Amino acid sequence: MQAYSAPSAAPEGDARIDLVGLSRDELTAVLAEMGEKPFRTKQLWHWIYHQGETDFLKMTTLATGLRERLAERCIVGRPKVVTEQNSADGTRKWLFGFADGNQVETVHIPEDDRGAVCVSTQVGCTMTCRFCHTGTQMLVRNLTAREIVGQFMAARDSYGEWPTPTDETRHLSNVVLMGMGEPLVNYDAVAKAMKIVMDPEGIAMSKRRVTLSTSGYIPNMRRCAEELGIKLAVSFHAPTDAVREQIMPINRKYPIAELMRAMKEYQEIAGARQYVTIEYILLKDVNDSLADARELVRLFDASGIGVKFNLIPFNPWPGAPYETPSIKSCQAFAEVLTNAGYAAPIRVPRGRDILAACGQLKSASERQRLSRVRAREAAGIADPDHAPAEIS
Repeated sequence: MQAYSAPSAAPEGDARIDLVGLSRDELTAVLAEMGEKPFRTKQLWHWIYHQGETDFLKMTTLATGLRERLAERCIVGRPKVVTEQNSADGTRKWLFGFADGNQVETVHIPEDDRGAVCVSTQVGCTMTCRFCHTGTQMLVRNLTAREIVGQFMAARDSYGEWPTPTDETRHLSNVVLMGMGEPLVNYDAVAKAMKIVMDPEGIAMSKRRVTLSTSGYIPNMRRCAEELGIKLAVSFHAPTDAVREQIMPINRKYPIAELMRAMKEYQEIAGARQYVTIEYILLKDVNDSLADARELVRLFDASGIGVKFNLIPFNPWPGAPYETPSIKSCQAFAEVLTNAGYAAPIRVPRGRDILAACGQLKSASERQRLSRVRAREAAGIADPDHAPAEIS
């Protein structure tokens, strides 16, 4: 077995290995370097991902000597909670910081008996969708598997939801890869993180409760269907290439016809009962006409893809070039789809007051950082958080 080499030290200045985000094989390799047998992996995995324990000395099923060696050489880390905001509607948003100074936002959207954790996969984004606040923030880098799964674990910490509850009792019941970034661009790290999240001996999230949202990045879509089989949501947002290219530049490279074929293939691989969710942000006088709705019906009726729609009235953000349609207009659009036999609920905006709603994640982080940069520049001081980062 090859020795494990830590991808990065965490936290900053700490040479210990962060065990969060390691695969089972990598965790076994770390233990092997300490002279431990492979069966210890299962015990340690249970403590990290089922119990949520971060203190090795409290992992009482491990021998005292091993606990002490682990405490010397390793950590069970979490991203730093920079800020935590709570919306009037119960939505909670975290700004998480990493060792290199970069930050992302993560959101928990609660329902009566469950709730989804909206996880980020990149710092910034390359897709530059014009309606999305994150799209105005340049891509800095991909997140690692450790940083992706760590967001969910930190959310669990915040709600005190350890050890892993049953499906019937957990409030953080779903994971949606729908935060900052395009998950399929960072597929390897996303897949590694979700395999950890879905491992039945740890966090134990069913693949039926994990959704990946893509802007239509076709490469890696097939791999995702074959390797993960999780739910797929596609940011569609227009029934014609002309309009979609206007608001989503990715459509120039992967136009609607190619995207439809990729969605159909995904469904065939993942299973016919696995509906594809079509995310559709309604932009006033851009894509919200009854003619647009009828064209969507024609397009999907002819596709053979089992889909359901998720209609999202545009969530404003400072400087946004679009407006939100009226409720009446949104309802009329939905009615065309429902009359054609499609599920087409209109999503109730959540967390708007803390800029946590769909399309609003840019991070107060970015605004705070820019304010800090300007203040430091005025004082002639370099900003330690503004070092250039290599895009992985």
